[in-house]
Amino acid sequence: MDFELSEEHRMLKDLVARFVADELMPLEGKVLARDAAGEGARITPEEKAKIDVRTKELGLWGLDAPEEMGGSDLPAVAMIGVNEEMGRTVTPYVLPPDSPNLRMLMATVNDEQREKYLEPYARGETISAIGISEPGAGADPASMITRAVRDGDDWVINGRKIWTSRAAEADFTILMAVTDKEKGARGGMSAFLVDGDNPGFKVLRRIPMIGGTFTYEVALEDCRVPASRLLGVEGQGFAPMQIRLSTRRLEMASWCIGIAQRALDMICEYAPQRTTFGEPLARRQAVQWWVADAAMRIKACRLMTYETAWKLDSGRDVRTDVSMVKVFGTEMAWEIVDQAMQTFGAMGMTKELPLQMMASQVRNMRIYDGPSEVHRWVIARDLLKLKR
Repeated sequence: MDFELSEEHRMLKDLVARFVADELMPLEGKVLARDAAGEGARITPEEKAKIDVRTKELGLWGLDAPEEMGGSDLPAVAMIGVNEEMGRTVTPYVLPPDSPNLRMLMATVNDEQREKYLEPYARGETISAIGISEPGAGADPASMITRAVRDGDDWVINGRKIWTSRAAEADFTILMAVTDKEKGARGGMSAFLVDGDNPGFKVLRRIPMIGGTFTYEVALEDCRVPASRLLGVEGQGFAPMQIRLSTRRLEMASWCIGIAQRALDMICEYAPQRTTFGEPLARRQAVQWWVADAAMRIKACRLMTYETAWKLDSGRDVRTDVSMVKVFGTEMAWEIVDQAMQTFGAMGMTKELPLQMMASQVRNMRIYDGPSEVHRWVIARDLLKLKR
């Protein structure tokens, strides 16, 4: 059993670490100031354009996109290290293209859709969103009520989506809808490609979230899309959606490793400097135990995440494994960031340090793409051999 990354993948991880340190970390002060001013945790278009140029120069564009589309076609194992390093910064930048929607498209597009949607997206030329959650139907797809009805050569979609990231700026949205009400999530759910300017696709409102981010509520009102925009097979949209969700959940676990490691590094740097009642914090048993427990839990999470990625690359069923790393990673990072905030005292409560934003990011991750309680349910059902 080999616990070492290949030399190529280690070099890539080191390259991303330098990219984060040189290009993203210097922008954190501006991001935190904008968030404190109520402008959201964002980088400007000019800042993003500069980072994009550097990303291309370093060969970090399209890391897991297909080679024939200009990508590097890297396996999931390689992306764990990449996303761990990206998780160390609160500067909001994603290496194009965003992997979850990319993986779902790769598994489902036909030739026409490949040319119109996948190839530009893989090249980082377009922005995508995905509409799954609905008011009253978040983590339970069986409760989805958005309907798509066939009408000649078109599908007519009616319903509402919520918590949709990037809906306002996306060139297209992968939209989940029920096409057979009787079958529901088991054979009656389909995916569609809906252009951002498609008549009937309406962004209703921007919803401010903790951590300086935003999601959107979207209405589909007699939204008519051509039959050619059906993504994959009618009624079989649930399985490709799981590919997308598994990819995102692995990303989250990786980000949480990076977040937790940075929080631990901050504790280890600050605790020897801060003196209380005549002793540095580093000599306090409570702080020492926080440090020791954090190191152990980060290592455990890293091993779990790499093993799950290895299984995914091997073509094995990783649904339960992904649920495990998603719960363990987010809860591990939440506790370690909280302990870092406690170590820094009042300064840890300010918006001048990145800790508050790291905490908000992790708190969001404990909800979206499946709350911890649902994932625990998935794990328990598998172990108890209960019917899915």
